[in-house]
Amino acid sequence: MSLSIGLIVDGYVKLNNRSALENLLTHRRELLLKLNRVTGIDPTEAIAQVSQEITMIEKALAALARE
Repeated sequence: MSLSIGLIVDGYVKLNNRSALENLLTHRRELLLKLNRVTGIDPTEAIAQVSQEITMIEKALAALARE
């Protein structure tokens, strides 16, 4: 997982910025859809990376919902 995404997610959680997390999640989901349509190269590593990021963002949103 990307350290930078982890820091961004942590920052949004500390700021209680649910909207920014939801936007980030939407962006990552769209990116995952595009990566799954790629031809000519093997996007497996990128797909795994983005999937991990989506999981991290979803956990952060769940944590905010409990507060």
